[in-house]
Amino acid sequence: MEYLSKERHDEIAAELNHLVHEVYPKVSEDLAEMSAQGDRSDNAGYREARRIQGKTISRIKFLQKILEHSRVIDPDVLPKDKVSLLSRVEFTNLETNTRMTYEIVSPHEMDLEAGKISLKSPIGAALMGKKVGEIAEARVPSGVLRLRIESIATD
Repeated sequence: MEYLSKERHDEIAAELNHLVHEVYPKVSEDLAEMSAQGDRSDNAGYREARRIQGKTISRIKFLQKILEHSRVIDPDVLPKDKVSLLSRVEFTNLETNTRMTYEIVSPHEMDLEAGKISLKSPIGAALMGKKVGEIAEARVPSGVLRLRIESIATD
């Protein structure tokens, strides 16, 4: 079971709706048109249309599976005093004295450029359940990071 923010759930549902109702019918139409052009073994257009159809079906099934096995999390029921899903956490790397701020999200919402890390990543997992002032130890490929929690916010 994965938990998603309402925003991410709605984005996935919108993409799925777009693929099912707009993209797939166009892909099927293109495939029928290419199929009607004759010998399929020498028809590059037909092979390309089949490839696109396969990718579209694969993406539709993937998105359906995400929605089927996920729940929208209610931010009001999450703890405010410790790091949890959807927490915005400011922490200091004690080795480099560098401060960073990230939001803890599900793997399907991870976006480093937007400041969102997965709760299943080494840093996200180490931060989970910690309170302000506590030290988290994250095992990363380069060793162990010691991170002090500076603040926790929930939006």
